[in-house]
Amino acid sequence: MAFSKKQKTKMISDYEIWLGKSQAVFMLEYKKMTMKDIDALRAKVRETGSEAHIVKNTLMKLAMTNAGYKDIVKTEGTLLVGFAYSDAPALAKVFADASKNSEIFKLRGGFLDKQPLSMEQVKALADLPPLPVMRATLLGVLQAPASKLVRTLAEPARSLAAVVKAYSDQGAPQAA
Repeated sequence: MAFSKKQKTKMISDYEIWLGKSQAVFMLEYKKMTMKDIDALRAKVRETGSEAHIVKNTLMKLAMTNAGYKDIVKTEGTLLVGFAYSDAPALAKVFADASKNSEIFKLRGGFLDKQPLSMEQVKALADLPPLPVMRATLLGVLQAPASKLVRTLAEPARSLAAVVKAYSDQGAPQAA
């Protein structure tokens, strides 16, 4: 299907908007994909707060060049491009899982903050824990020294209270 110059310009501007809003961009090559496959993958992508679009390769290359992307991944075959707006590892995990468990999808690579990523790097990014888990881990690391300090400062008072309680418990039976 041929597109008019006006339609192509609109598509390029859409691609540039998506690229501008996204933290990361991941690419999947697909073959013999049905609407059921597309809908299932897009539903998983939406759960991560991201979007996935089927793109025209040459127009996507132009949009990426205009948006300042360097070392553009080879865009051969039919591509499904995912745009991660908030949680890049979550989208990378969805794309890596789709390519691992299927003959339909093949991971092509991507970009993180406009820096190119190979397939292996995308898979490594997918292996990172989700953002809430990372935040909880970081919070635990930051709170550990403060908790230890509070326990250290409270220990002498706790020990003194234990001695006084033991002394009072020892004295109570003698008085009776």
